[in-house]
Amino acid sequence: MMFDKLKQLTKDTGIYGISTIVGRFLTFLLTPFYTHVFSTHDFGAFTNLYVFIGIFNVIFIYGMDAAYLKFASNLEIGDKKDNFSTPYLFVSVVGIVISGVIYLLRQPIYSFLDMPTNNSYLMNYVIGILFIDTLNVIPYLTLRLEHNAKKFSAFKIINITVNVVLNLFLILKLKMGIEAVFLSNLAATLASFALLIPTVTANLKIKIHFTLLKRLLKFGLPYLPAGLAAMMIQSIDRPILSHLTNLSTSGLYSANYKLGIFMMLFVNMFQYAWQPFFLQNAKEKNAKDIFAKVLTYFTLAASLILVVLSLFISDLAKISIYHHTIIGASYLSGLVIVPVVLFGYMFLGIYTVFTVGIFIEEKSIYVPFITIAGAAINIGVNFWLIPIWGIMGAAFATLAAYFVMAVIYFFVTQTFYKINYEYGKIAKIFISIAIVAGIYYAQSLGGFLTLTNKFLMLLLFIIMLLIFNIGKDEFLFIKKKFLTQKLKP
Repeated sequence: MMFDKLKQLTKDTGIYGISTIVGRFLTFLLTPFYTHVFSTHDFGAFTNLYVFIGIFNVIFIYGMDAAYLKFASNLEIGDKKDNFSTPYLFVSVVGIVISGVIYLLRQPIYSFLDMPTNNSYLMNYVIGILFIDTLNVIPYLTLRLEHNAKKFSAFKIINITVNVVLNLFLILKLKMGIEAVFLSNLAATLASFALLIPTVTANLKIKIHFTLLKRLLKFGLPYLPAGLAAMMIQSIDRPILSHLTNLSTSGLYSANYKLGIFMMLFVNMFQYAWQPFFLQNAKEKNAKDIFAKVLTYFTLAASLILVVLSLFISDLAKISIYHHTIIGASYLSGLVIVPVVLFGYMFLGIYTVFTVGIFIEEKSIYVPFITIAGAAINIGVNFWLIPIWGIMGAAFATLAAYFVMAVIYFFVTQTFYKINYEYGKIAKIFISIAIVAGIYYAQSLGGFLTLTNKFLMLLLFIIMLLIFNIGKDEFLFIKKKFLTQKLKP
């Protein structure tokens, strides 16, 4: 029974993963494209504007996404349409108000972001992106709750395809420069909105359930400061780098940071499947045993991604396609940050696993304090290490933040939702990572770091994972479910 439920989580993760991997990979292709058409200075400039978009995405939704997932999954208050309509209508109205405020303050905002004043009209695109994105959040979550992963995946891929194709056309054909980035994003967001209209009309009624709204706000609002702090962890290093160094250094860092996309993809596709999974299985008798296994398997898979990419990212980044490397030659010096970024994303995934107790026990009050602590660590380590280590200091700041958050989440949630995780297996995974890392850096310093030696290190790591972490039950399950049977469509 336990393994059957884990199989369902794996299947959902895989379906979400197809769209996430394909879609994000298409977006990722823009990174080498940008590094060949934009200077590091320009890359740093529009990155700062996207920091603003990321922060205000959180403000526009103010925790209603998490609250909707919580209450729509069990229909504790109201029916299905109440649980859709109330948050959807409320975020729409609030979104209109916030959009108006940003429009009135667009000039000072643009100046604060150190953007050239001659193209301050880009704020109009930003406002449109923010508002339409907000309208899309609840319908996308509805598809997830309905386990309509295929439609969810298709819509995401269409969104990103529109974005990528328009970027290429507007920049290469129409020579629109940085404006093309934001116009393409807005068009892609509108495409998603159009695709989601049937989902909205099928679930919407023009009425707000005020009892439900009160509970939604009580649960969701703590996620606003938490979300802002989370966005600071993800992006505050860019403006800090710009302040302590310059826009070119920030652009160099941002481009190489994006090479951590492969771990981020895994974490994101896992998260899409994980939240509905644990909410819908929380009342199972062996729920906590299932959740313990999930942490082990997540850590196992993430560690393999970490080691493979850390060993071979420099070789991959330097592959030349039609006389162009994956990232521009002027950006290659930033590759040193990639293993640290990958490790940081791994801890992001681990603390995502730990959020199970927060949701089930409705303890969201802890979320802002934990995330703000992570943001404080991030800011402090950035200001401490950037003057010493430059972009590597910024990467370690993000790793430190996610690590601290994972540790705090663990201890807090264990006080009210205790899960007996497989500590021995998880410890062995990290020991295996440490062994390979030690060999890697020893060979690097000794000048013995060849491609053959990298493959031997990967083989060693896989052997250690198999010996230390795959027990008899897991092996029999994998053999029965995945090796000797075809998955049903």
